[in-house]
Amino acid sequence: MKMSQLFTKTKKSAPADAETANAKFLQQAGFVYQEMAGVYSWLPLGLRVLRKVETIIRQEMNAIGGQELFLTALQSKENWLTTQRWDDVDVLFKLQSQTGKEYALGPTAEEVITPLVQSFTHSYKDLPLAVYQIQTKFRDELRAKSGVLRGREFLMKDMYSFHTDRQNFLEFYEKAKEAYLRIYERCGVSAKVTESSGGSFSKNPSHEFQIETAAGEDDLILCRNCTFAQNTEIATKQSGEPCPDCGKELAASKGIEVGNIFDLSSRFTDAFGFTVTGEEGEKKTIYMGCYGIGVSRLVGSIVEASHDERGMIWPKSIAPAHVHITTLNAKDKESQDRIMQASEEVQEKLISNGIEVLWDERSNSIGEKLADADLIGIPLRIIVSEKTLKEGSVEWKARTETESHLVKFEDVLEQVQSFVAE
Repeated sequence: MKMSQLFTKTKKSAPADAETANAKFLQQAGFVYQEMAGVYSWLPLGLRVLRKVETIIRQEMNAIGGQELFLTALQSKENWLTTQRWDDVDVLFKLQSQTGKEYALGPTAEEVITPLVQSFTHSYKDLPLAVYQIQTKFRDELRAKSGVLRGREFLMKDMYSFHTDRQNFLEFYEKAKEAYLRIYERCGVSAKVTESSGGSFSKNPSHEFQIETAAGEDDLILCRNCTFAQNTEIATKQSGEPCPDCGKELAASKGIEVGNIFDLSSRFTDAFGFTVTGEEGEKKTIYMGCYGIGVSRLVGSIVEASHDERGMIWPKSIAPAHVHITTLNAKDKESQDRIMQASEEVQEKLISNGIEVLWDERSNSIGEKLADADLIGIPLRIIVSEKTLKEGSVEWKARTETESHLVKFEDVLEQVQSFVAE
């Protein structure tokens, strides 16, 4: 992928109203385009990141038995009246058709998935079941802010599980919790499992997954010695008190919620009259769990957790490319031709071996090229220049490091493969 062929361009400065790192860098680097407040289009580089995060999520959801589907985003008013939430959810987008019929743009999927699963489920033998989707959601936020962290339109993974007894639900709940932690680890961030109140979705106990960062909107009480963490909205402990699990001193911090899991009990299945016939012919109550990850929000959260003053620092697993090749200009055409040829040879060798490459072969100044490389934040930068050619080498610099060094042309592939695999 050549930078000269990208229809997007980097900008020298961030939007004036960008208050957070993700709002600043994602737009400045051409990963997203703000259409209006809280609404973003995902551009080629940003979409590559988004799709990689989706892939990781799919793999982990499939691994615990989730089946993927794709639900309608246009939802009937009748279903929302059935659950008594049509007038209770303040972020609900409501639409009226030219036929006079009213609809909601889905902020969540309980009103769709519950009657759908009900239509295919009649016996206890049909359960347990877990289904999930990755879909655009809509919420009429009063004040959309913080870039892609809080939008009116966003990409979300939501999974729902259905069970005939609570013990079976609790066992799956724990599996989902562990799968979530694997997702965040594979995406290159550390998330804390945090006790939460369940918000507007449930009165039952629930958990959030928080990335600790000063840019976070949530106030946390947590232990840095063990896994204990609480959202201050329901906190039973205070900063400075001993941790109930390990005894170490608790600390106050900020976090970004990047996922949540809820015990919905039979709140929605009761509303739709959803039961199944048990082994003895009796009616059995259906228990539900809800498991959400804001996919686009997670991308923004990763930027908040992994950046410096120059730009983004992408984890290898979700970066838009593995290697950023930067070709520097020479003083004469003959030297420039050699540099371009050597750069192309490096690119082709890497690509043919499954390495993703962004090649900056533009005629821009060295300062502009290096600034763009830092801004875009690909894990490894390789410079090919007149100076490196004389050494039969390339200049190698990881985005997380301050120093560079030379690597011989014949060793580039092997070292890049090793770097990517780390």
